Amino acid sequence: MPTYDIAVIGAGINGCTTAYHLHKAGKKVAIFDSKGIASGGSGAAGAFLSPKFAKGGELKELINSSLDIALDFYTTNFPEHINHHNLLHIAKEENDAKILHYFKEHTDIELLDNPPFIPENEYVYTSKSALVDAQSMCKALIEGIEFYTQEIDSLEFQDGVWILNESFRAKKVVIATGAYEHQFFTQPYQMLRGIWGHRIDIKTSTKNDISIHQFVSISAATNRMLSIGATHNVHYHPQRSKEPYNLEEGREELLEKASRTLELQDVEVIKDYVGLRSGSFDYLPIVGEVVDIEQSLKLLNKKDIYQKKPDLSKAIAFENLYMINGSAGYGYVLAPYLAQTLAKNILEEESIPSSLNPARFFFRWAKGERKD
Repeated sequence: MPTYDIAVIGAGINGCTTAYHLHKAGKKVAIFDSKGIASGGSGAAGAFLSPKFAKGGELKELINSSLDIALDFYTTNFPEHINHHNLLHIAKEENDAKILHYFKEHTDIELLDNPPFIPENEYVYTSKSALVDAQSMCKALIEGIEFYTQEIDSLEFQDGVWILNESFRAKKVVIATGAYEHQFFTQPYQMLRGIWGHRIDIKTSTKNDISIHQFVSISAATNRMLSIGATHNVHYHPQRSKEPYNLEEGREELLEKASRTLELQDVEVIKDYVGLRSGSFDYLPIVGEVVDIEQSLKLLNKKDIYQKKPDLSKAIAFENLYMINGSAGYGYVLAPYLAQTLAKNILEEESIPSSLNPARFFFRWAKGERKD
């Protein structure tokens, strides 16, 4: 039975980046995915690296600080899988316009003049942007790491070691399965929301040298090819919906929304990418040790659970079991920071910021479970 220091379940951008950091630290790592590398939401992502245009808040600060880390990480280590283009971000409606106007007056991000066209709505034009080749980046991240295209059906802790599918042993396990449902390990407190993503690669005679974000995201054109993507169907879930996703309708919607911003000519759809992205109910990512619900409910008293700001460290975690999830549409921006944070927690026991700790959701969930 193969034995590893760490097994990562899920080969999206979070799983692959986590595996990369752990492998670089000298650990023997294996990564598992039921369908392949970047086969879900990470493969369907436009993989744009851009700021979050908002007035303020913890999520904006996290994303914009992570953007610096991501641009440096990808450019330094994988320059062949990232392309730098200026970004034109255009307001969709009046409230968006107010936010962008505020952002421009208060940001320290360099803003550019003279975009290739002047939008009717408020806009931000900046060089702080890039586009990652999603699938090739994920493959490059786990080069040299043992990868198994295999569904994980069982995960058991026996004699201090995790057993996966009764066939693999790992001292530690990282769950990076996104919003896809699985049977090997349930976490009812997790509070994830699935966000269906659809991206198309098209051939077009339209020339476009920049990334454009408005109703959808549009990449720069290279060799008459560009990508259009969005998280425009928030209700569809591939494991719950009775009907399969309608690719033709999705393409039409993407092209119609793109045409509101940029006139596209001689369009030929070359390829579709679809997948479920994962967001959390408070919009912040979820990174750290997995809470043992049974032991935590047994040992925590009512005061521990119901206090206004619970002490997250009092939650009982499973031994050597971790998770990384909930990045929504900013997966490629957040992954280098989140994965490095998790790797330092696993290898050096560095603490996870409380705003990312999975236990924050456990305490919210537990308030409805404790009846005493």
